[in-house]
Amino acid sequence: MEKVVSTPQHTGTDPRARSSRQRVIQRWCWLFIAPNLLFYAMFQGWPIVINWYYALHDWSGISSDIQYVGLQNFKDIIHDLYFWKAYANSFKFMLGSVPLLLVLALLIALVLNNPKLRGAAVYRTLYFIPVVTTASIVGIIMVYIWSSDGAVNFMLTSLGILDAPVNWLGDANWAMFTVIMIYVWKNLGMNMIYWLAGLQTVPRELYEAARVDGATHFRTFVHITLPQIMPIGLVILLLNIAGSLKVFDLIKTMTEGGPFYATDVVSTYIYRYAFSSEMGLPRMGYASAAGIFFAFTIVLIAVIQAWINGRMKSSGRGGA
Repeated sequence: MEKVVSTPQHTGTDPRARSSRQRVIQRWCWLFIAPNLLFYAMFQGWPIVINWYYALHDWSGISSDIQYVGLQNFKDIIHDLYFWKAYANSFKFMLGSVPLLLVLALLIALVLNNPKLRGAAVYRTLYFIPVVTTASIVGIIMVYIWSSDGAVNFMLTSLGILDAPVNWLGDANWAMFTVIMIYVWKNLGMNMIYWLAGLQTVPRELYEAARVDGATHFRTFVHITLPQIMPIGLVILLLNIAGSLKVFDLIKTMTEGGPFYATDVVSTYIYRYAFSSEMGLPRMGYASAAGIFFAFTIVLIAVIQAWINGRMKSSGRGGA
């Protein structure tokens, strides 16, 4: 009887074939992300590198005369009172806008997350429309709405809330408040989407169990919803802090940092020295140093928040 000898064949479980297939997949992955990496290096990486170079030089950005000055630009920034006013205004803007954004967006998300609510998709769209509207266009329109003879003053005086119109953007006492309100309205929809994403990860079984136990809506929110969405809440907080500290377009189009530098933030301060002739000949090196100085602040805040987040997670594991 003839003996049949079987020869080994490469199957899907062969380690060599699987390794070869993985290498092919990795090459295709790198090929597809190569354009993104190229554009990132061109429009993000290179500006960051060259910004450090400019920060160490005295250069107007126009002439070919560029002089190395070392850390002199950073020393000038430290002694500039206008920079520290803009620095303080950036944090004033952040402290005024971020809590409002987080709380209001969460309240709206809680309402819209109700599966029994009719027309929830329509409401979400209405709240999200300002997000997709160009910030500069919003700023230009808001100048007219919040002007002395604008719609806001007309409504408030008609209702008897105000005796006389208020120049919301032209009064140093009200300008920052007004800019914060507009910023919150503009970005409320995006934060609502973030919170909705977090709320939809909470298992419905927990709500049903709480309802069976007779828990009120408030106790359900405090003991079930809030602990479940806290991790994504920390991410939303970081995004809002970074976004508010980098605000530029709304303030530039509405107040340009005025009146009397009442709404001047670090972004408008940098723009004024880098590209505007308001301060005389532009100082590109000085503006670059100001940007690096403020960037360290944002990085420090991110590191502190990451440390707090890690501590909270480790405490949660320890408590388990």
